[in-house]
Amino acid sequence: MNQAILFNDDFSFSVEECAWCFTGQASGQKVTIYFHSAELEKLKAIDDCTKYDLEEVAELWLEKNELEGSDIHIKI
Repeated sequence: MNQAILFNDDFSFSVEECAWCFTGQASGQKVTIYFHSAELEKLKAIDDCTKYDLEEVAELWLEKNELEGSDIHIKI
C-alpha cells in the first residue's frame, strides 16, 4: 500500500524514548516517528541533509508496513 505522509518541521530529541523524533500526518492521522540509532543519539541537532534522509527512511518504512497506532519506532 502506497501511503503519503506530510512531515512537520519539528525534529526534537525525546529523552523518554532516547530517540530523535518528528511528527507528520499519514492517512489523515497525526503520527510521531521515532528514530532509534546510537549514532543519532550523539547529535546535538539534526541538519537538513540528515532530516531529508530520515524523511526518506520514514517513507520507505510506510511503503513496507501498515500504520498501527500513532507512533512509529524505526531502528536504524
